[in-house]
Amino acid sequence: MKKRISRILVLPVVLVGIFIGTVSFKSDFFEIAKQIEIFTTLFKEINMNYVDETNPAALMNTAIKSMLTDLDPYTNYWNEQDVEAARINSAGEYTGIGALVKTGSEAITIIEAYKDYPADKAGLKAGDEIIKIGNINVADFKEDAGELLNGAPDSKIEITYRRQGKVLTTSLKRGAVELKAVPFYKLLEDKSGYIVLSRFNAKASAEVARALKDLKNQGADKIILDLRGNPGGLLNEAINVSNIFINEGELIVTTKSIIEKYNREYYTKKEPIDTKIPLVVLVDGRSASASEIVAGAIQDLDRGVIVGARSFGKGLVQRPRELAYGTQLKITISRYYTPSGRCIQALDYRRRTEEGKAIRTRVEDYNEFKTRNGRTVYDGGGVLPDVKLETSEFSDITQSLLIQDAIFDYATKYYYSHDLAAPEKFSFTDSDFQDFKSYLKNSKFEYQTATEKQLLEMMEKAEEEKLNTRIAAEVDNIKAQISTYKAQELDAKKPEIVSLLTDEIIKRYFYKEGLYEFYTGNNPEISKAQSILSNPAEYNKILK
Repeated sequence: MKKRISRILVLPVVLVGIFIGTVSFKSDFFEIAKQIEIFTTLFKEINMNYVDETNPAALMNTAIKSMLTDLDPYTNYWNEQDVEAARINSAGEYTGIGALVKTGSEAITIIEAYKDYPADKAGLKAGDEIIKIGNINVADFKEDAGELLNGAPDSKIEITYRRQGKVLTTSLKRGAVELKAVPFYKLLEDKSGYIVLSRFNAKASAEVARALKDLKNQGADKIILDLRGNPGGLLNEAINVSNIFINEGELIVTTKSIIEKYNREYYTKKEPIDTKIPLVVLVDGRSASASEIVAGAIQDLDRGVIVGARSFGKGLVQRPRELAYGTQLKITISRYYTPSGRCIQALDYRRRTEEGKAIRTRVEDYNEFKTRNGRTVYDGGGVLPDVKLETSEFSDITQSLLIQDAIFDYATKYYYSHDLAAPEKFSFTDSDFQDFKSYLKNSKFEYQTATEKQLLEMMEKAEEEKLNTRIAAEVDNIKAQISTYKAQELDAKKPEIVSLLTDEIIKRYFYKEGLYEFYTGNNPEISKAQSILSNPAEYNKILK
């Protein structure tokens, strides 16, 4: 009991350290101290008097994370494992099995096995569900079971996994894994240099610079920089990547906060590699944060043309703060603004709906800004491309397909029922799309429109007021029309859905490298970029 009480008494001290270390001196310290005292008293009473044995660490973890959800999704508490994962992501190197995974309560799903790394060599494929690591069942492991896959170089592990209903086993040796910021670049036939930048880790600008120099040596006279699906990363690397194409001394981004020390202007500090070469930047709804800093700067300074779909809209800057016992608080410290003055944050976490959801800036509330050449651009929700393509968009139904893994799971089904000899021979046909729609009908996929949500709320009110039976016929009619609309919505958004299905399927057979190779001859965004770059008059017209 004494040991238990000692653990409890340490926690209030830790909590005080967390709060005092992160608040502004302008805050009302008395109110903060008062709330801490209330909380620590409550916490002690719960742990000393609750009818069952409690887990103080688990309770505190829940309390902290629940509190932070009231701020924004990016302000997070990191335990020691989270801190190490963040370090790996920033550094781009770690020791493990070489696979992108998603941890669930019952299994760890392989999202992507990196080519020629241990998981790939051991035969693991996307869609495989790891249920046991060594003698540890994933379902019984209370922490992040994915951490069990990492370890010392050359250490051996046994893996039990489920594939298409069958339980299989394999063994592998962990190895050093390098996550390249630029996983692919190539000189295209029209002398366009194509560069994929997939993450903003510590090597991002160096790898982009190396790729650009190599492509120019091969004869490239125009560049396509692909930021689609890039979730962002290090702020300084966003500045450095921009600097490759933009003159020294140019303002790239400004950060603003109520805390004075976080108000900063970031300028390019180096000699650029090429400020004249025609440039197209590709973005989509998964291009976020640092990707939007680069795209926003390129657009505002009229340095290049942005092609694709509106980017994600994350205009918030986070910084890790050291806490006790090797933990950290990743906290939102400021908002960032592009050179023209735009904040492209899409959701306002200071204003919420009755359900607690952040409010998205309405189109009618967007503000106008001007680029260096006087072009009109807008704030309020991501970087809007100069040239929009429907294949790059992410509608509500497409977002639902992604979130519920419908596209991922169908690609797994497709892989085990089709042979594919070469990526350039692949085409997702109308027949395939019909099969995909049939698959959705027999799966657990659910798509609820905004109208449906409001209809359910209305029906709840109607039941309270005893009106539900009177309006039942009208409601059934509305439900039928919504059902018809949802079926038509799949067809209406076919281009963007087929584009994502094609990407996921190609990766299954030919890895990411094969997908990028496929892009160079078959991707509509790249084709449009080439078309713009090959027509100087059109390129200049867009920018002026």
